[in-house]
Amino acid sequence: MDPIGARSVLRRATILAVSPIELRKCSPRVLLADDHAVVAQGLESLLKKSFDLLGVVHDGHALVDAAEKLRPDVIVTDISMPGLNGLDAIRQIRAHRPATKIVVLTMHRDTQLAVEAFRAGASGYVLKVSPAEELIRAIAEVAEGRGYVTSLLAKDLITILLEARGQLAGGAPLTPRQREVLQLVAEGRTMKEVASILKISPRTAESHKYEIMQVLGVETTAALVQYAIRLKLVAE
Repeated sequence: MDPIGARSVLRRATILAVSPIELRKCSPRVLLADDHAVVAQGLESLLKKSFDLLGVVHDGHALVDAAEKLRPDVIVTDISMPGLNGLDAIRQIRAHRPATKIVVLTMHRDTQLAVEAFRAGASGYVLKVSPAEELIRAIAEVAEGRGYVTSLLAKDLITILLEARGQLAGGAPLTPRQREVLQLVAEGRTMKEVASILKISPRTAESHKYEIMQVLGVETTAALVQYAIRLKLVAE
């Protein structure tokens, strides 16, 4: 082989040898949140093949903490998680790290919920029944600054967004703190437990609960739980 041909082969071999590393460096840094261990393990195996997976967490509070410490490019999160649901975790993360892109991965084929997810700050919405390739594509799209919504909901979502005209999906507006209190009450926590978790006084916790009931126009804890279920803050 002539020297020029030899150099060409060597150059190609070198490119082939380093390209996986270079691709790895260029791939988005991803953080995963899902409270179901089996689902999380499967997703972890899938995402490691295509992205730099920074870690896996199992509740909303852990997600907020991990997002601040690990600084991922993209977060993939479920909605229904204990302690702090995915939607409110998204709001908190986007408030402190607006450049972080977020893909919601959920079992809920609910266009109203998708609307609220995008309003909370999500960039993508994918269903757990979708093919694995769709999740990979969604992460790649949002990492490039584009949005993504599963084709299973796209048409209905566009219709709802056009009709919504800026109204909140799901009903009357609640403050972030009120939503946290509502979720904990719906999970069966006592006011003393709510106060301890949120690091507020029991009296303040009770005040938040009263204000929530006033805003929503309900009179019982059972009605609060039903409202939280409707917003997918807790599972049915």
